[in-house]
Amino acid sequence: MSDQPNPDSKDWTWVLDSVCDECGQDVRDLDPGTIAGLVRDSVPRFAAALRQPDAGTRPAPQVWSPLEYCAHVGDMYEVMNRRLELILGQDEPTFPNWDQDEAAVRNNYAAFSPRLVAERLLATAEAFAVTLDSMGGAQLERTGFRSNGSVFTAATLASYAWHDAAHHLHDIGA
Repeated sequence: MSDQPNPDSKDWTWVLDSVCDECGQDVRDLDPGTIAGLVRDSVPRFAAALRQPDAGTRPAPQVWSPLEYCAHVGDMYEVMNRRLELILGQDEPTFPNWDQDEAAVRNNYAAFSPRLVAERLLATAEAFAVTLDSMGGAQLERTGFRSNGSVFTAATLASYAWHDAAHHLHDIGA
């Protein structure tokens, strides 16, 4: 698909301090254990969207299809899990840059099989949830840095990732 949505240039870290005015998600009081459960509970909702006959159809030329959103969420869980592993294993790491829009184009999300996207999303969601379940105590306050300088603790990174998934559930109406 040659007509790609405009890249998202927003700095979404503000969702860590307030309710998202687009999707209504409030992540401020969520702990990683709760987020692990939410991540697991979201997988059937994403999978149901992928089973729809129009899963690969964009609702508008500049809006990803449910298939593309689900492929993105699978990638996002993998990236966030790696970032959590860096936070837990290193002192104040800087995360490798991840451009989600470039990843969607490079990987051609629109051409993916819905079944394979569902399988991958299940696997990456579970790996992320397992890492979340393993965290506690002082680990939650360990920090890492995004390439733009944004600071995350393990706990806020978990909340940030959950908002991303929840926001995309809202985007696809699931």
